[in-house]
Amino acid sequence: MRRLRNVKIVATLGPASNDYEMIRALAEAGADVFRLNMSHGEHEEIRVRHEIIRKVETDLGRPIAILADLQGPKLRVGKFSSGAHDLEEGDKLRLDLDPTPGDSKRVQLPHPEIFAALRPGANLLVNDGKIRLQVEDCGEDFANCVVIVGGTISDRKGVNVPDVLLPLAALSDKDRKDLEFTCELGVDWVALSFVQRPEDMVEAKQLVNGRAAVLAKIEKPSAVENFDDILAASDGIMVARGDLGVELPVHAVPPIQKRLIRKCRAAAKPVIVATQMLESMIESPMPTRAEVSDVATAIYEGADAIMLSAESAAGNYPIEAVTTMHNVAMEVENDDTYRSIIDASRSASKDTVADAIVSAAREIAETTNVKAIVCYSESGTTASLTARERPHVPIIAMTSRRKTARKLCLYWGMHCVITGEVERFKMAVVNAARAARTAGFATEKDMIVVTAGIPFNQPGSTNILRVAPCDERLIFNTDPE
Repeated sequence: MRRLRNVKIVATLGPASNDYEMIRALAEAGADVFRLNMSHGEHEEIRVRHEIIRKVETDLGRPIAILADLQGPKLRVGKFSSGAHDLEEGDKLRLDLDPTPGDSKRVQLPHPEIFAALRPGANLLVNDGKIRLQVEDCGEDFANCVVIVGGTISDRKGVNVPDVLLPLAALSDKDRKDLEFTCELGVDWVALSFVQRPEDMVEAKQLVNGRAAVLAKIEKPSAVENFDDILAASDGIMVARGDLGVELPVHAVPPIQKRLIRKCRAAAKPVIVATQMLESMIESPMPTRAEVSDVATAIYEGADAIMLSAESAAGNYPIEAVTTMHNVAMEVENDDTYRSIIDASRSASKDTVADAIVSAAREIAETTNVKAIVCYSESGTTASLTARERPHVPIIAMTSRRKTARKLCLYWGMHCVITGEVERFKMAVVNAARAARTAGFATEKDMIVVTAGIPFNQPGSTNILRVAPCDERLIFNTDPE
């Protein structure tokens, strides 16, 4: 199960990927992280999927990360008396709190929080942005709008409010229940939807209380504006391009994606690029050339992970979709241009001893014939700093904590190994050499770089680097106690 690529693949589970055989096949095809979409499925169904993933993990002998993606508050119009109405440019439409079924002139918008924040001139997007309304007049329980872009409006269509910071918590009542359920279940990552401000992440992390890492989904313009503070409050980021492309001009999304990826790398926090990456593969065994180029672009930009949504959850070709992502990643990462881009975008951050150690490890690996960098990392911090360096050689993360090993499955280039606690540095080097040989990264004739913290088993104490042989006899003869 050794991966020959660095970027990770996140596969969403659903009706098309619900049993042991399919989930194992997806892992063997290249999935490193499985996403549980809390917008779909009852808790018992989610529990069964979680148990299957853990069985696959045991059977394959490789840590697998599980990501629970919370739904977030859903903003929708009410129902119509005759099901659907066509709106044309220049038409007037009133939104209000009246639950009476709507018509072509008015409809319920059962969200007083939206009316409280609206102002004349604000835009409202309906049905994934297909319909655009502009507010002409508004109050605490109504908004009179003019249709800027027409279309067919029908029951319960979603509403986006791109111009306004809404006084809505990112966590709905459903999200709070789902969050507690998934944390008790033992997921490794929780993704928070509808993030607008860093306080949203602070609240979520307080509720999680260290039971999982928390990732912010960037899908609103306010999240882009507040990104630096949101990143500081998060353990990772998902660039959720679906809603982002609805609420912002579509041509604005690519540069935002590139900018956010670079900021995440500088902060040593993983970033997932998501939404519509291989969407045609929901119904086709082959992707479009544009989709392949999109996946490749995210990899060239240095993303830690790329994600499949409906392609693996509900599509007809889930294994083919994972295989396609894997093949694209292999081709890109073997391209000389990829390495030059990755090296050029490295930030020179050496503020701490750990920063200096991982930077030195990468430089040694680039200037010698070292075959791998092996880092001991109890909390995952040193491993994340090593991933930020994007070294030319494989990274092996050694940890005694299964929870840490699973979390690190989302990070670029990380090969995670669960090891027993060690008390002496000599045994740490021996274990590192064994792991490098067992995984096929090195032979007894090769050298590796080992980083660790003395004393052992204390998070955040990385302070030692050793270039060591993979031959245990040489280690015992030459290494200090």
